[in-house]
Amino acid sequence: MKTGPATTAAAAAPALPAVPVERRPPPDGYRRAIEAHRQAAPPSRVDPGIAEAMERQNQAMRELSRRAFSEPDVVPDDVTAPIEQARLECRRQAAATEAAALRRARVALPGRGRPRTV
Repeated sequence: MKTGPATTAAAAAPALPAVPVERRPPPDGYRRAIEAHRQAAPPSRVDPGIAEAMERQNQAMRELSRRAFSEPDVVPDDVTAPIEQARLECRRQAAATEAAALRRARVALPGRGRPRTV
């Protein structure tokens, strides 16, 4: 078996420790910078009235969508699924096309496709 750089690197990689690694607490400077950022960040300027209006509009759109694109929750066992109906229709169309092509070929090439009589 050949050993290349990938197999050598994989064999040399140390195994992951079985115990979780203890994380050190962040330095005080990091914590101070985060706190300063939080205090300096501008407060949210969202108007509660606008937020409520947006939520009402979203609910109305969801309701309209549900009505426009409603799907039955349960499909009866004796009804084929829409995908199966589409497949059956596609097979019927393919069979009709094939039959029509065979009829045209028999008319265009007399003697072919019919058994010869001696």
